[in-house]
Amino acid sequence: MRLWLRGLGLQALRSFWVVRGVHTQVPPPPVPQKVLTDWEAICLGRQPVPEYFNFAHDMLDMWTRLEKAGDRPSGPAFWWVDGKGAEVKWSYEELGKQSRKAANVLGDACGLQPGDRIMLVLPRLPEWWLVSVACMRTGVVMIPGVTQLTEKDLKYRLQVSRAKSIITSDSLAPHVDAISNECPSLQAKLLVSDTRRPGWMNFRELLQEASTEHSCVRTKSRDALSIYFTSGTTGAPKMVEHSHCSYGLGFLASARQWMGLTGSSVFWNTTDTGWVKAAWTLFSAWGTGSCIFVHEMPRVDTKVILNSSSDLVGAGKCA
Repeated sequence: MRLWLRGLGLQALRSFWVVRGVHTQVPPPPVPQKVLTDWEAICLGRQPVPEYFNFAHDMLDMWTRLEKAGDRPSGPAFWWVDGKGAEVKWSYEELGKQSRKAANVLGDACGLQPGDRIMLVLPRLPEWWLVSVACMRTGVVMIPGVTQLTEKDLKYRLQVSRAKSIITSDSLAPHVDAISNECPSLQAKLLVSDTRRPGWMNFRELLQEASTEHSCVRTKSRDALSIYFTSGTTGAPKMVEHSHCSYGLGFLASARQWMGLTGSSVFWNTTDTGWVKAAWTLFSAWGTGSCIFVHEMPRVDTKVILNSSSDLVGAGKCA
């Protein structure tokens, strides 16, 4: 359900934006508790909504500055394992660096502009979270989808949304190829893979070569951040739009008051990346400076969940 927040602006959250629409000045490190209190007040409707807001710039980059200054508890921002020995751990600084590189891939290789739409259909791979943040930095609207989408599902969503790009994995690429000629808006196809596929750009190769320098696009609080399709139980799936502020700030109160997340928390959500709950976790955890834990787990495995849970004593969990 779309969250509607009212208001005009908030001095504590005003950003330094230049006329051409990118952020150029770095504000001094804020006091975390005061900023979080202000954001939570906005979420609860007790403070007006700022005119401009961007989760990547106003939240993630803040945690990076605090991390560098030693004012954030030690621990990663993102922690991913595949159960076979592979592991990825990013600090907030590394998350910022990698997401800026990903933003350059979207803007340069794919030619995407603010307001353009990209379908994001990936299993629980680190790239899903990376591209999500890159979309925030570029103003590109992400359209997540579950990995069980069929050719018919993909075609319908690409046609209705007029998405200009799609990023997916090896398993779904053949389905996209089968219907891409019927999707005239589709201009760029990104593949998250260690191999190449004709007609596709390899995201991992492009990411490795991309620059770490990127200026975050200026986004208004009410600008579109993401679009989710409904399940289509009683008819054709419908698009539901969420804004930078409704999702970027909308989960802060529940994150702090219900889930009790702090800068030293680890939060694990086992849901598929195509469901809205995956986004709820992203904004809840990273909005409070917590760590997101992800187990690739291609299929639900109760033994894996129980064993991993025992290793994450005290971590928050969401299924």
